[in-house]
This record gives sequence, structure tokens and C-alpha cells, in this order.
Amino acid sequence: MSGVAEEAGVQLTLGGLPAPRRPRRRTPGELAAVDPVALVAVDRSQPHLDRPFEYAVPEAMSAAARPGVRVRVRFSGQDVDGFVLERRPEAQHDGELVPLRRVVSPEVVLTPAVLAAATAVARRYAGTLAEVLRLAVPPRHARVEQEEWPAPEPSARAADDTATGSWPQLPGGTAFLRRVATGESPRAVWQALPSGHGTGWARDIAAAVVAARAGGRGALVVVPSGADVEVLERALEAAGVAAWAPGAGSGRVRLLADDGPAARYRAFLAVSRGLADVVVGTRAAALAPVSDLGLVVCWDDADGLHAEPRAPYPHAREVLAVRADLEGAAMLVGGYVRSVTSQRRLAEGSARALGPPRDAVRAAAPRVTALTSVELAREGPAAAARLPGAAWRAVKDGLAAGPVLVQVPRAGYVPAVACGTCRATPRCGHCSGPLELAGPHAPPRCRWCGRLATGWRCPECSGTALRSVRVGSGRTAEELGRAFPGVTVRVSSAATGVVAEVGERPALVVATPGAEPRAAGGYAAALLLDAAVVTARPGLDAAVDALRTWTAAAALVRPAAAGGRVLLVGDGAPRPTQALVRWDPGHLAERELAERSELALPPAVHMIALDGPREAVERLLGRLALPAGSQVLGPLAVDGAPAPAQDVLDPELLRPVRALVRSPWSVAAEATTAVAAAVAARSARREPGSVRVVVEPLEVL
Repeated sequence: MSGVAEEAGVQLTLGGLPAPRRPRRRTPGELAAVDPVALVAVDRSQPHLDRPFEYAVPEAMSAAARPGVRVRVRFSGQDVDGFVLERRPEAQHDGELVPLRRVVSPEVVLTPAVLAAATAVARRYAGTLAEVLRLAVPPRHARVEQEEWPAPEPSARAADDTATGSWPQLPGGTAFLRRVATGESPRAVWQALPSGHGTGWARDIAAAVVAARAGGRGALVVVPSGADVEVLERALEAAGVAAWAPGAGSGRVRLLADDGPAARYRAFLAVSRGLADVVVGTRAAALAPVSDLGLVVCWDDADGLHAEPRAPYPHAREVLAVRADLEGAAMLVGGYVRSVTSQRRLAEGSARALGPPRDAVRAAAPRVTALTSVELAREGPAAAARLPGAAWRAVKDGLAAGPVLVQVPRAGYVPAVACGTCRATPRCGHCSGPLELAGPHAPPRCRWCGRLATGWRCPECSGTALRSVRVGSGRTAEELGRAFPGVTVRVSSAATGVVAEVGERPALVVATPGAEPRAAGGYAAALLLDAAVVTARPGLDAAVDALRTWTAAAALVRPAAAGGRVLLVGDGAPRPTQALVRWDPGHLAERELAERSELALPPAVHMIALDGPREAVERLLGRLALPAGSQVLGPLAVDGAPAPAQDVLDPELLRPVRALVRSPWSVAAEATTAVAAAVAARSARREPGSVRVVVEPLEVL
């Protein structure tokens, strides 16, 4: 029997074929004499793998495998990327360590400060370190790393200290700059003054950057868009903060994905090597490795572009706040409006308000008038026109003095239509998407799939006529061209192309929110159309977003003393309308925070959103160990989500739902840790279904 057993344990082979290969054990060779163990953050996003792993360091790689460099390691049978976090003399693992496969580059791209910030951000947003590091460190560009840069020349960081902007007009503004220059770390929420030409905010930020450099520290400024980066760079250049170039010992760089991989990586290396001390960029720049960071700035923090759409969905403002706390830097959050989150910081005392006095606001802002149905009642039936008589006269008077801005909330020609007979919403016969008109003689087409609906007939009344419900920028420009013949009409939107700047000559500029061009000398007047459409958007921040949209356009208009006028047309919500007329965004933020505190809505409370199939979400909720005071709301079906397939046994288990975990801010960190632990346990068990976790979501409605 023993012989039979021994024969059964031998794998038989056919004659003439090679015998099966024995698995060869990889030998690391001679290990490093000093600190032969490397702690590596492996590029794997599975939550249950969110921890560093130990690897052996061969002697041949010892000099290059420094903390912060990229490496390739063997993980779960595959070669994967990673970062060396630390070198240790001994391993905590009992068995034999797998050696590093290779050092991808000896360039240190992950600094200790950025690693600490990335770890804190991952913990705050219930994400993994690998997810945050993908946002922090751009992809490697080998050719850029091999470039030979001249030896940096000694250069003083201090710049022109006379660039004070409008800070002397703000109570406490000069003191803020002085504290930044002396190495302190104040926290301020700043309301910027309008400047007509639309660049005053950039000049003020440049003055704050100059103050940080005067104290021998670096600065990091995050703005919503690339157009804002262009404006800020010109202001920094005027303030004496020159652009960095190879061979310079200091200067500014921009971190923008639109610049291309080579230019972006070159700028990143200039910062990580300690050569550039000022960084300007969009949300991805919030984790730039600025050495000796002394000032972080977030401009227009109420803009949704600051929210990262990739996991773990951090907000640039909060990333900068984490860095300010860890690195002892000053923090400045500014804008024409004040977000409710910034108002919460003021209410809890973690930041101070820097706002202009009323006389400074009246001197800098244009005259604002709200043309609601009440104000236009005396015009009779003409009050219902999209461009009532008062607005027409304001445009005519403005064109006599310069360009006039017309802000329209929607791009396109007629982006929303209805049946001309019964007012039913027309739908595409293929995908049930809404229809639109792309031009004056174009047939209706679907906004989702793009198919033409030439033979559309209303299923309710069999009518074939369509009427406009929402008028876009194209149709508005056409109507204004007819109303003001001989006047140049320009359209600025993401669909047709964004115009950066217009001259002083009379012209009508039709723009969508965020695409308003700057005018040399400022606009003579501005019309803000369809106010009711702007404020009717569902969402907690609808009022603040509407005010931010309006003030961004109104800030481009000349002051009232120079004849600048702004007309808000339409029956918008009363609260943002009055805040615009008075130019008092702080009062709106206070009211919003007070109401949300009464209703226990964010940001007065901490919130975590869990989205996914019902079965997966309910399993995750059943595993949560939340701290006292926390509450689970839901799960409820998500409106508008596609229904699951009907051929499954129980479709309700797969229906998309959303659950909300609400907690007081005092236990927010514990609640986030509990959710992260439940997600990691679910990942380790490989449970079916995907659950999306968003901490501090922008919207919960």
C-alpha cells in the first residue's frame, strides 16, 4: 500500500515531453547592511489592504530605495507600483520577506509632510492611502526626470512688500498680513471686494503670498479653474513673484492637468526638490509638496469644482485645512460669497472673518436692482417678457458707455421644450431623454443620445408643435441681436468657447455662469436673466450657489459711482435676491447655518452618504458600530436611478438606494472610522455589490 501511495504522489508525464518545472524560489541575494527592511505603500485600493507592507531591500538597491521613491514590488502574484514609506533595521513579519523588484526612480516624490497629509485625508474621508496618493503624486515622466537643470542661483524669497491690495480697507486685513509675514498661522474667512475689472481678488491673494515669502515660507493657492490660474499668475508677476525656471532658486509654478504630463511633472519636481516656493493650481494642487509651507489659500470655496470627483472625494478646502493644521501654516478662505461651511468655522471660533465695511462695499460695488414681478407690475403685460422695458433701457444706456454683460443660466439654443398644446414634456422615442432645439431651424433632438426626433408627436394630445421652456445663450444672443441691430454680440460658454477678455468698445456679451469674460475697464451694465431658474435648483446650497453665480458676474461691472448697474431679472428666491441687492453674503450664510442647525442638516452636522444596491447597503449598515449620538437615515430608493433587471429573483435587493449616517461633529471622526472599518470588512469578505461612500457630500437631497 505504501508503494501505491508513493506512486500516486508522482505526476506522470508523456514520453518525449519535458518534465514539469519546479517552482523556483526567488532569492534576494545580499540584503542591505543598513535598514534592510522597507515599509511600502502598495498601489492597491481595496480597503482591507490599506496598510503598509514589509519588503526586503537588496544591497544593490539600498542607496536608491529611500523613503518617498517609487518602487515595483511583487504583490499577490503581480508586479505593482508602490512608494517606500520608511526603512527599518528589523521586520515585524516573522517569515521571510519578499525583496523589492526594482526602484522605478531614485527621485523622492512623496515627502513626509505630504504623506502625513494624505494619511489624514484618507482617514477623514473613509478612503485608502493609495487613493489619495494617486491624487497627490502625478504620473512619472522619465524624460523630465533626466533633464539637467542648472545649479540654482541664490535668490531672496522676499518680494515687493508694497503690494497690499485692498487689505488696508478691511478691518484686521493689515494685521493678517503682518502675522503671516512673521511666521504665525492665523485662519481667516475673507470676503473680497468687487473691482470692476475682475482681478482685484487676485491682487489681494498676491499680497498675502508676498507676505508669506517675506517671512521665508512658501505658499499654496488653489482656485476653481484654469482661467482663474491665469488671472492669479498675472497678479503674482505684478507683485514680484516671478515664474520659476530651471536654474532659479525660487519662484512660482502652476499645477494644471491641462498643461500636459511633461509640463505638470516638471513643475511638480521643481516643488518637490525645494526650488519653487509658490504653487498655483486647481484642486489637484492641494497636496503639492511645498517645503516650509506658510500659507494656504482657497479662493471661491463655494464653487463645486473644488470637490474631487474621484474617490475618496475630498474637498480642496478641507485638504488645505488639514495641511494648515499639520504644517502650522496660515489659512485664507476667500470669495465674493461665504459658504455655509466657512460660516460654521466662524461660528465655532476656528477662523476670523475678514470683511469690508459697508462704506467700502458701496464704493466698490455697482448699483444692483431686482426686477421682480412686483417691481414690474406697472408695466402691465410687458412685465412677463424675458427682457422687460426697464432691462431694455438699461442695456441701451449701458451700450452708450461700454460693453454690457448678459448672464444666462443655460447654454445652447432652447435646451428645454414642451408640447405647444398640452405643455407635456417631450421625450425621445429611443431612450426617453428630454428633447431640445439646437438652432432656429434645427429639428428637435435628444439631449441624452443625440438622435433627431423629426417625426415627434405628443403622446398626450397628438400635437406636433413645441414651445420653449428654457432659453439658452444661443437664442438669447439671437434675440438681443434683433433688439439692438448694429451692435456686436459675443457668446461665451463651454459649448461655443470661453472668451477670456473683451475690450472697452460697446458690445453685448452673452455668457453662461463661470464663462463671463473680463472687460477692460469693467462692464457698463449687466443683466442677470432667469433668476427663478437659478434659484429653483434642488439642493441645500441652492441659495448660496445662486448668489455666487450672480456676484461673480456683478463683480465685473464698474462701481456705482462710475455708472455701473446690475439688473436681476425674474422672480428669484427672496433671500439670495436681497443678499445681492444689499451685497451682504455674510448675512445669507448666517441665516442658512441657523436653519440647518435647527433641522440637523450639513454642515451643521456631519454626514456620510452610502449609495449602492439595497442588499449591499443594508449589510454594511448592519455591520456599523457607530458612536453615541449618531443616527442612520434610510436607506431609501434613489430617484431617477435605473431599475434592476426583472429576471433576478428579488429585484428590490438590487435597487439603488441611499443611506445617510448623521453625527454631531464631536464624534465625526469616530463615525467615519466605523464606516471605514465596515467597508474594509466587507471588502475582505468579497461581498457582492458596490457601495459608494462619500463623507461630507455636497448634496444630500
